[in-house]
Amino acid sequence: MNVNSMKSFGFALALLLAWVVPATAEVVIDINKPNVQPMPIAVTAFAGATPQDSQAGKDIAAVVAADLERSGLFKPIDPKAFIQSVESLQVQPRFPDWKAINAQALVQGRVEQTQDGRLRVELRLWDVFAETQMLGQAYNASPQGWRRIAHMVADAIYKRVTGEDGYFDTQIVYVAESGPQQKRIKRLAIMDQDSENHRFLTDGQDLVLTPRFSPNQREITYMSYFHNQPRVYILHLDTGRRELLGDFPGMTFAPRFSPDGNKVVMSLAESGNTNIYEMDLRTRRTARLTNDAYIDTSPCFSPDGSKITFNSDRSGAQQLYVMNADGSNQQRVSFGDGRYATPVWSPRGDLIAFTKFKGGEFYIGVMRPDGSGERLLAQGFLVEAPTWAPNGRVLAYWRQTPTDSSGHGGSVKLYTVDLTGYNERQMVTPLDGSDPAWSPLIP
Repeated sequence: MNVNSMKSFGFALALLLAWVVPATAEVVIDINKPNVQPMPIAVTAFAGATPQDSQAGKDIAAVVAADLERSGLFKPIDPKAFIQSVESLQVQPRFPDWKAINAQALVQGRVEQTQDGRLRVELRLWDVFAETQMLGQAYNASPQGWRRIAHMVADAIYKRVTGEDGYFDTQIVYVAESGPQQKRIKRLAIMDQDSENHRFLTDGQDLVLTPRFSPNQREITYMSYFHNQPRVYILHLDTGRRELLGDFPGMTFAPRFSPDGNKVVMSLAESGNTNIYEMDLRTRRTARLTNDAYIDTSPCFSPDGSKITFNSDRSGAQQLYVMNADGSNQQRVSFGDGRYATPVWSPRGDLIAFTKFKGGEFYIGVMRPDGSGERLLAQGFLVEAPTWAPNGRVLAYWRQTPTDSSGHGGSVKLYTVDLTGYNERQMVTPLDGSDPAWSPLIP
């Protein structure tokens, strides 16, 4: 569900049921271990009192199963293998039936439309081998909000089993690309993390780059060549209003919000060099954070707002740096082979993701904020611009294929990969896609 629709749907969440998790429950996925084997899980159709409710229950279960499978941590069992019927499951699970098909966890639920026309969805999660209930929750929403409920159900299951917050109730903003390589049309677009509820935000008349969500998800900051003037803008999603951020003498680009949403940091290119500036959105006052004759760009705040990471060529090649939020104490943190760019601080604060170019190949990698523990997660002809899921466990980025001698090829697609580097997935978009940005969890 997009941001505008959420208001009209009047979505409200009610945690109406709560159960104490028995000490005997043992269904746990340790996502810190490498090469985690997906856990077999049975996601049954949510029962309904009417045919309409039953269809909604089937749709919700399908979205939940798809979310969990896409994480790489769960392996939904084919419903054709289920022995117990959905109807009898409403009385009590027959655990031997679920053990027989090797389900370690069982998801069941119920959907009904209340007298006020709203949709009530109940969820139960069972530990099959311990034969205990792990989770019980209920959600209320308008009937149009069923898909978002499904994402919230998947988030609840993910958190209960892994101990980490989920990331399914989120959105992706990105640049949709079309047309020939020599004259590319680029539009802002937004969609749910599972590629549903897709819509375009701009018409493609002006080139757009590097969209980034505000912490409250009501605004997007981005760079646009409006009337061939490269400037940073804010797009207000609720109204569609576009706002120019300052009329600087040079080109402004690579914007990003501060964690509290009150500031935007960006790069300003002027007189042959590029420095990082900060704008207070309340007062419109600007502050210069770097002041040198080099190219300083791609600034990104730490989640607590105390520091900023950026890349600079001041050492002779692009490298990653960290400084205090006021621009003081600038320190280089990348020292591996190759060039580093587009650093993005994890929402958890424990890692910085980056793009790396080495030996004719591009990589997506992560390192600790002090530069230690570098790991490369994805590789290709061109992979670039990582963005974090709000739980800090998954990255999205874009991947481009090379063109042939005739100029054909060069497609640009969005991908995700988790911190193990093994679960890489393409995100389906109507057109080519680049420059993704992952939203926080929808409030």
